[in-house]
Amino acid sequence: MPQIFNTIGLFGKYKDSSVHEAMNGLAEYLRYREIEVVIGETTADDIVADFAGRFSSSGEKTLDLGIVIGGDGTMLHVSSTLAKTGIPVVGINMGRLGFLTDIPLHEMYEDIGRILDGEYQSEERMMLDVEIWQNDEKLMDETAFNDMVIGKGETEKLIELQTYIDGEFVMGSRSDGVIVATPTGSTAYALSAGGPILHPQLEALILVPICPHTLTMRPIALKASNIVEFTMINIAKGSAHISLDGQIKSHLEGDEKIRVCRSRHAVQLIRTLENNHYAALRSKLGWGERV
Repeated sequence: MPQIFNTIGLFGKYKDSSVHEAMNGLAEYLRYREIEVVIGETTADDIVADFAGRFSSSGEKTLDLGIVIGGDGTMLHVSSTLAKTGIPVVGINMGRLGFLTDIPLHEMYEDIGRILDGEYQSEERMMLDVEIWQNDEKLMDETAFNDMVIGKGETEKLIELQTYIDGEFVMGSRSDGVIVATPTGSTAYALSAGGPILHPQLEALILVPICPHTLTMRPIALKASNIVEFTMINIAKGSAHISLDGQIKSHLEGDEKIRVCRSRHAVQLIRTLENNHYAALRSKLGWGERV
C-alpha cells in the first residue's frame, strides 16, 4: 500500500543558491497539496520560502519523505544520512549524469505529483560500513552508499596493501589504490577503473584494483555478506587516504587496518513507475539504441 507523505524535507545542493527557484516552486506546490515542508540543514540560507523549519539529522523533526534537488553527489550525502532513520528519498536532477536523481527538472511537478498520488516504486539499496583500526583502536566508523576508496595522497608512490576476505588472505598488491563498491556504485568510480556494471538490486559487492602493478590483477565480484579487510604496508605518511562516496574522510599513516562490510542500514529510493535501469544506462552512458 502506498505511503502517505504528510511531511516532506527539501534538500538542495550544499549551500548552492542555484536551486533557489526550483526549491521555492516545489515548496509552494507541496503546500498547495497540504503537505508540511521542511528545508534540509545544509541547503543555502538565502533560500527564503516559508518552510516549517529546518531538518537536522540530530534533531527530532521526522519526515515521511526527502526530496533532493541537485546532482548525484548531493543525493549520495542526503540519502546516506536519511537511511539511518529509514526515511525514503527521491531525486530531482540538476546535475550531469543523474543515475540517482532521475527526475528531470522540467518534469518535476508532474512526477512528484504522481508520487504523492501513490504512483511510484520503492527500491532498497545496500550500503557499506567502513571502519579504520589502528592498534586495536577504532579511528573511524562511517557508511558509504556508492563506494569506499583507498587512494593515493599527495605523493605519486604506489600503495602497498594486503587484502583479506572473511579472514582469508587473498592477495598482496602494489597499485594506485583499491575500490570496494556496492551495485549502486558500480556505475561510478569503479566503472572508470574497469569494474563491471551490476544491477542495483543484486546482492553483491565488487573489489576493483586501481592501476595495479600486476596486470593479471582483475576486479572481483563478492557476496554481499563478505567482509573485506585491508592491511596497509610501508606507506609514507600522507601518501594514502580513505574516501567514501568521493569525499576524503581520513589520511593513512601506514599501519592501519580497514574493514568494509554490508551495512545494516539501507537507502530507500522512491522512483517513478517509468524508471528503468537499462533505459538509464542507455541514456546516461550513451549506449546505442536498437538498430
